Amino acid sequence: MANVSRVNGLRPVKHIDGSPWNGQLNRYFVAASDGTAIFQGDLVTLAATSDTQGQTVIPGVPSIGGTQGVTKAAVVAAPEAVPCVGVACGFSINPLNLNSPQYRAASTAMYVLVSDAPDTVYEVQSTAILTDFNLNTLWADAGGSTVTGQSGITVGVTAGTSAATTLKLVGASQKVDNDITSVNAKVLVVINNHQYAGGTGTAGV
Repeated sequence: MANVSRVNGLRPVKHIDGSPWNGQLNRYFVAASDGTAIFQGDLVTLAATSDTQGQTVIPGVPSIGGTQGVTKAAVVAAPEAVPCVGVACGFSINPLNLNSPQYRAASTAMYVLVSDAPDTVYEVQSTAILTDFNLNTLWADAGGSTVTGQSGITVGVTAGTSAATTLKLVGASQKVDNDITSVNAKVLVVINNHQYAGGTGTAGV
């Protein structure tokens, strides 16, 4: 059975102990000086910036200030030692333009809602047939869609055991229409190199 390709980045689905994801997100700030767009499902990493008191990020709502900064994580060469704080799952709404797209356009000050619990499990599409669960895995980013707002991140290569690799493969989505013997299957990952986990990650086995 062929899998339908529906790339939408990483989507939180549960916690590593099996409990369901409850939708809890934390707000982070992206400065106007950041020239990289962020889409729903993108990996993000902490940035050395924050909003300031009185700053206008949402029109008509002066900022209190002190919100942590993030930026979109960038793919690097294997073993892909990119520390991440979580996944972008939503964005602040401009009340003066309710038709604004659901992504953060480049060079736009905005608040981003991030799934940042280190034990969160995410579903993501694989471009290869992955069966080596518990190994760490590399990811690719084809860029997001300015129409749907969805991320273009996929996984597709098992990187082996390096503890610094960003993502760890922990299983496949248990769905009758998810064929793990074919490409475009939905697999489950955790952020292995998580900035709130107190280390660079654990080795794959």
